[in-house]
Amino acid sequence: MSVCGMSRVSRYCSAKPWRLPSLRHLPLSVWASSRWKHSASRPYKAVIFDMGGVLMVSPYSIAAEWERQNGLQAGSIWRTILSGETRVAWDRCLLGELTFEEFVKLCGKDPGKAIQTTNTVQSYLLKVTDHMSDGMCVAMREAVQCIKAEGLKAAILTNNFWFKGQSVLPSDKNLFDVIVESCREGVSKPNPEIYKLCLDRMKVCPEESIFLDDLGQNLKAAAQLGIHTIKVADRATAIQELELKLGFPLRGFVHGTRAVRKGMEIPTDSLKNYLQTTLGLSSEDAVLLRQFTHGQSNPTYHVQSGAHQLVLRKKPPGKLLPSAHAVEREYRVMKALGAVGIPVPTLLDICEDPSVVGTSFYLMEYCPGRIFKDPTLPGLTASQRGDIYTAMNHVLCKIHKVDIQAAGLEDYGKIGNYIERQVHTWTKRYRASETHVIPAMEQLIKWLPLRIPEQEKITVVHGDFRLDNLIFHPDKPEVLAVLDWELSTLGDPICDVAYNCVAHHLPEDFPLIRGMSKCDLKELGIPSDLEYLALYCNNLGMNPIENWNFYLAFSFFRISAILQGVYKRSLQGQASSDKGEIVGKLAAKMADLAWVFAVREGFRIFDSIPVGNPGPPVRKYSTWNRQRTSPATFLSPSFLDVNHYRSLVSVPKGHLIISPEGLPTRVKDLYHRLTVFMDKHVYPHEKELADYHRSDRRWIPNPRIEELKIFNSSAPDTGNMEMLVKYGTEAQKQQWLLPLLEGKIRSCFAMTEPQVASSDATNIEASIVEEGNFYILNGHKWWTSGAMDPRCKLCVFMGKTDPQASKHKQQSMVLVSMDTPGIKVIRPLSVYGMEDPPGGHSELIFENVRVPKENILLGPGRGFEIAQGRLGPGRIHHCMRLIGNADRALELMKERVKTRVAFGKSLADQGTIKADIANSLVEIEQARLLVLKAAHLMDIVGNKEAASAISMIKLVTPSMALRVIDRAIQAFGAAGLSEDYPLAQFFGTARSLRLADGPDEVHRNFVAKLELKQIGSTKNS
Repeated sequence: MSVCGMSRVSRYCSAKPWRLPSLRHLPLSVWASSRWKHSASRPYKAVIFDMGGVLMVSPYSIAAEWERQNGLQAGSIWRTILSGETRVAWDRCLLGELTFEEFVKLCGKDPGKAIQTTNTVQSYLLKVTDHMSDGMCVAMREAVQCIKAEGLKAAILTNNFWFKGQSVLPSDKNLFDVIVESCREGVSKPNPEIYKLCLDRMKVCPEESIFLDDLGQNLKAAAQLGIHTIKVADRATAIQELELKLGFPLRGFVHGTRAVRKGMEIPTDSLKNYLQTTLGLSSEDAVLLRQFTHGQSNPTYHVQSGAHQLVLRKKPPGKLLPSAHAVEREYRVMKALGAVGIPVPTLLDICEDPSVVGTSFYLMEYCPGRIFKDPTLPGLTASQRGDIYTAMNHVLCKIHKVDIQAAGLEDYGKIGNYIERQVHTWTKRYRASETHVIPAMEQLIKWLPLRIPEQEKITVVHGDFRLDNLIFHPDKPEVLAVLDWELSTLGDPICDVAYNCVAHHLPEDFPLIRGMSKCDLKELGIPSDLEYLALYCNNLGMNPIENWNFYLAFSFFRISAILQGVYKRSLQGQASSDKGEIVGKLAAKMADLAWVFAVREGFRIFDSIPVGNPGPPVRKYSTWNRQRTSPATFLSPSFLDVNHYRSLVSVPKGHLIISPEGLPTRVKDLYHRLTVFMDKHVYPHEKELADYHRSDRRWIPNPRIEELKIFNSSAPDTGNMEMLVKYGTEAQKQQWLLPLLEGKIRSCFAMTEPQVASSDATNIEASIVEEGNFYILNGHKWWTSGAMDPRCKLCVFMGKTDPQASKHKQQSMVLVSMDTPGIKVIRPLSVYGMEDPPGGHSELIFENVRVPKENILLGPGRGFEIAQGRLGPGRIHHCMRLIGNADRALELMKERVKTRVAFGKSLADQGTIKADIANSLVEIEQARLLVLKAAHLMDIVGNKEAASAISMIKLVTPSMALRVIDRAIQAFGAAGLSEDYPLAQFFGTARSLRLADGPDEVHRNFVAKLELKQIGSTKNS
């Protein structure tokens, strides 16, 4: 009912049109759609609660008490409210047209009511608001929590009003998924539209929901829509009725629990007898059981009997793998560790008699506190997050420092060869639960035994040590208890540390725990896995761990084996969690991730092998500049069976890195930070930036770009900066290079001319004539990228200083300030109609432009030489950008085809689409490797020796990008040609780069000439 539940029924029977100002987003078609069709097998998905009289005390009860205290006739308060002008005002209050304060004032002005009665009503209404701001009644709150624990949605649907600038809701309103209030929507119960609004926001059908109210008129309206209803006359009775409808209990809620799952039931009678006999609990108290939702292995239950709260942990039912789920071992190790000061729950008893609950089990005291299931620790400050991780690291060190003999655990596990035995054990368990072939697991099963660390420290290892297996103090960063010791034994402690860091490498949408692979850990205040490892080593006084990637590979291998076991048990109906089937299917993904770390470990070992003097390369343009071995063999098991464990060093010259995993640690960190930056700040603003480039303000630099500018790697600035570094004088660097490096100014490069074929630089006709201490520049240039930008302060101008000199000595380059008189911008040129603001591509006239002689680069006649030196890095940059555009186009294409249906099936299922995706991926990776090789050769042999590779990438990459982008456009259909997506812009850029910095024909000819020349040289030698 809520305090606002009393409303005139006649209002909803009038012929007056509905006032639904906030319901215009609910078209009738929504209610006619097939999603409202109900299947008899469909379970309930939502429970909707009225507020006053259901969740909280009824306003009728408050009114009755108030009337008794003030000597008023029973029912007089609400008769007063719902009569005369007050009645109309009350309806307006419910619709949000009047605030509660305004309504109370109107009550005092009603001439038809006695002053004493009016004052009593005003006092009563204020009293009601006090009650409403309190929390829900305990039984209803517990019922809502139980409903939420089962995965159902909960909503409040109430006739409410504005009071002190806000609506009046219970303090625990955050328990509800949806709250619908009449004062916010402009419509109140029993108008059917408010029920529809509530259902729509919960995204459920009427038949999938249950509505509880204490007023018949409200229930009737709901029932007419197909909503199941319960009238609340007595809360306890209503909760019992709700339990019958839902099929699970709504009492005894404990955080992190749910009703006992089907197939996981425990006979409460025999358990009660056991508790009475063993622990002396009262026979008068009922035993309430709830199952903890956390974990995928041993079923764990919360047991409440009177004031006693216990935790029962048992083996799963059914046939189990040998040595798995050994609760007896758990009990023993926790008992022993608790005695030496390790924080574990207080152990009470162990029972190995299966007649009690069906399997062996043990009991411990319930330990209240905080369990963090999300490793990013939402709701905490960066400092608090750091404290939590530090406390976790501290307790792990404490476990690993336990004196095994003093704890009586010297026989708890075999001494030595822990990882070797673990690999064997998990391989055996994986084989026992194997349902299909996982290729990465087959690779790991062969690789791991060959990479076992030579030396292992022996300690107690938890085996499943992670953040969500710890109970923290409610207020302090202090670990109260370490849970789930099922996998504990004696072994290598670094396995615990690595397993503790798996969340660092998981994606955010990982079903079991949220991963942090793309999170900005520094901003969150969370240490990286390497920082966490360093803290651990520092706490224990250990040397740094060199083969960290091996331990991560082993951790993910073990996770894959565990998940495969969960999946197998789910198929047999034995999984302790209802997510068994879902998470079991992740086994292959975890195996793939394990193999990634195996490859990283292979890189580390390869880098640490002493090379000495490699001698001259066998082939001048080899991708791998080593004589000892080839890249094809360094990851093979036979090659990796070496004993060169040295510290990780920087990548040696001559080693081509083909993936981010091979980068040095500092560069890898920059790479991951860049990935996070792009995901967080760039991709979400693509549409905004595109719209700005089409607006009237497009020639003004976009403030958003300036805000996000962190790379300073735009063309032609990068080429001009490199040119100044290589060829500029100190004065030129001071004047132009420093401001460019700091991003304070922009620049342009004026070479191409409309009257000649500028692909041949010797055709340039612009003149540079010496006159005293100046050069006089005249020429007509176009496609001068960047010149339109108001920040463009420097132009690098190419022209002829001596037309009579030899062909490649006629040209020179001069640095020209853009504010020099005589420079005229004729127009911006467009590429397929796109102007590329704010820099654009300009057509310029240089008319008697006077430039100081000291502005010449390197000297007269050196222009062609400079141009060739400038173009190498510039072509690399262009190809890198094109690969990025092609990657983005492919990503957009994959997203598009997953969401579009044609001819009765998803585009993603069409054979031609799959072929296009595969071809695009292959071509991108081919081009990427060729670009990496060219950049590598520029680093180790220089631009001149790498000239052929540079021309090859300039020949290959634009054409590749065009094909990939064209396939994406084809998959998008007409939308791919529009301004709504960046594909058309990508296509224009790629097409222009088949011409810019040398057309394809020039590069093709150059590559062929060099190759033929090389063959000739080989024969002569």
